[in-house]
Amino acid sequence: MIQTMHFPDIQTLGTDGLLVRFGDSLSEPANRAALAFGAALERDQPEGVEEIATSLVSVFVRFDVRHLGHADLRTDLANRLKAQDWFAAEMPAGRRLITIPTVYGGTYGPQLAKAADLAGLSEDAAIKELSAADLRITAVGFAPGQPYLGFLPDHWDIPRNAELAPVPTGAVVAAVRQIVLFSVDSPTGWSHVGQTAFRAFQPDHPEPFRLRPGDEIRFTSVTPEEYGALKSAPDGGATWGKVE
Repeated sequence: MIQTMHFPDIQTLGTDGLLVRFGDSLSEPANRAALAFGAALERDQPEGVEEIATSLVSVFVRFDVRHLGHADLRTDLANRLKAQDWFAAEMPAGRRLITIPTVYGGTYGPQLAKAADLAGLSEDAAIKELSAADLRITAVGFAPGQPYLGFLPDHWDIPRNAELAPVPTGAVVAAVRQIVLFSVDSPTGWSHVGQTAFRAFQPDHPEPFRLRPGDEIRFTSVTPEEYGALKSAPDGGATWGKVE
């Protein structure tokens, strides 16, 4: 099994939770393992487990202590961890590919030039790379329905900005080989490189959190004029398909 000296491991979290960790920092194998293991638990949920939630490199399992003991659940999870190499597991089935029209640079992405320079690219080359990448949603969180996505090439391992700046809902921001699509207006230290009309959090929709961990997003480039016309379109002109 591909693993470090310490991972995977199982930690106690509160009185009714266990945390299965596949790393202490984000990597593709650790995120793959967390998503695959979480999906496997969902398919074959131990009796007494009430909640399963994945994050970047871990899976939180909450259980009813009246019906399931810590030791029994820990043993169950440990046996499942030994059953296969989760770091090389297939990604869960049913993942979606969402193509989201994005306008880059200018007033819509005021920090694109700086981010591109840090990545060693021209603005045009940066837009070409960002709009061609199919990025995995590694986790959803921080704000309602807000996705973190990876992984960009190594030269996009750019730092966060020292000062926070406000960005609007639908902003596309970049740092540390990742993209975040903001679901609410918020300050951030990540570089604001583009803007979408997509809303990741739609409280009146049957599925308020529109995106799921494991889904992939392609932020395809559009002109400011095309973006303006898409503001009133369903999902900001986003299209939904399947990851092949």
